[in-house]
Amino acid sequence: MTPEAIVQALTNLFGDIVQTLAPGSYQVETAGLRLLVLLSDDQSWLRILVPIAPIQEARPFLEQLLTANFDPTRETRYALQENVLWGVFQHSREGLTLEDLTAAIQQLIELHQQGLNPCFTQLVEQQMRQIIWAAKRQGQSLEATLQNLDRFYQEGLMGDMNAGTQAKNDTLAAWRYQLERLWDQVEG
Repeated sequence: MTPEAIVQALTNLFGDIVQTLAPGSYQVETAGLRLLVLLSDDQSWLRILVPIAPIQEARPFLEQLLTANFDPTRETRYALQENVLWGVFQHSREGLTLEDLTAAIQQLIELHQQGLNPCFTQLVEQQMRQIIWAAKRQGQSLEATLQNLDRFYQEGLMGDMNAGTQAKNDTLAAWRYQLERLWDQVEG
């Protein structure tokens, strides 16, 4: 794909908001998205980047991010640079097709829109599985495990003790949902 074809593809996708930052460097910026498109100095490689989150927010999820790089992110990857978690696509310009470029941009936009939510969900599920495993090893039933979580919440070990009744009920309902959903999937 020629540099001119890349610019044309960007213009077809985003219209007149495509900005040329320097030769071989382009930016698409909207209220909710900033996409950087960069050609290497010799124009043999294309890199597309989208910021996901500051490193401070991403740090607790590094294991989940690296795991996602193995398969769920497909052609895109998570990367850390300049204290930012980025979604990145790199490809040889010569072998790049319009379909590859369009799919990569869509994947990067999806990564951006999802932010850290999939990582948080995965981490919570992993922790829930550990709680279930430990409860089953102790011979606890689902109901006894829920009672323990309620007690932990009341004692301030989990959640905010000053939260209102509705917040407490919402939190415990979320715990119940996750425990019931995962209970039979975890061996004790």
